[in-house]
Formats: sequence, C-alpha cells, structure tokens
Amino acid sequence: MRVIASIAEAVAAVGQELGVSDWIAVEQDRIDAFADATGDHQWIHVDVERAESESPYGTTIAHGFLTLSLIPGLSKDNYRVDNTKMGINYGLNKVRFLAPVPAGSRVRLRSELVDARKVDDSTVDLTVRQTVELDGSDKPAAVAEVIARMVF
Repeated sequence: MRVIASIAEAVAAVGQELGVSDWIAVEQDRIDAFADATGDHQWIHVDVERAESESPYGTTIAHGFLTLSLIPGLSKDNYRVDNTKMGINYGLNKVRFLAPVPAGSRVRLRSELVDARKVDDSTVDLTVRQTVELDGSDKPAAVAEVIARMVF
C-alpha cells in the first residue's frame, strides 16, 4: 500500500502505480441491492432466467455504475493519504466501461497517480487512473480518472 503524507510526496509520486487491491466477487445479491438502491431494474441486471436465455452474456451483468461505485472501497487496499484535514471527491475526468461484469465474476482495482495539481499551500487535487480489472478477461471492466481533493 502506498502512503502519501504531503503535497510534495503526492507530486513526487505522479506517474507511479499506487497499488493493486485484492479480488472481490460481484454476486447477484450485490447487483440486486444496487438495483434497489438506484431504481435501475433493467432485466439485463436482475432477471437471471431472462438473461440466461436472451442476453449475449448468458447471465446477468453488473450495472456500470455499480462497477464504478466499487472504486472507493477497493482503493483503500491500494493507497491512503495521511495528515489531511479532509478529502473530498472532486469529480471524474473520464469513465469508460470496457467489458461487462457477469454476476459471480471477480474484480480488483489497479490505481495509478496520473496528476497531482497543487491548488494552494494546503490543497492538492490527485487524479488517479482507477482500472477495474476483470478476472479472466484481457479487457478491464472499467477505467476512470478520479479526482480527489486533499486538504492538509
């Protein structure tokens, strides 16, 4: 796990991999709970029988936004920023969903610091390329540039 303890350390770490998380399973119950939380009950995600017979994937798949929502939790395995007063999600530059995540598959997260832009003497914006890798796939499930604002 990479630890960043100052703005200077963040700037020095640009271009480096921060870490790779453990694998986690994306089971149907997680997909169903996400559907309930968001109101997105499209059959491709929640209707197992229909997905088996009609989906090109032969099973249900996770919502793209479910895949995206796994990033904060998985990134805790990869890096942390110490000595801050607070950190906030500042936004996303780019998100792509490159491969479906079938129910029951496993994903992990690879984090790379692509930019550390100093906002002022106590604040830095960290842009982290978060790649959600899909076990057994040549393509990642998703790639997102996530911006975190850290106040020291």
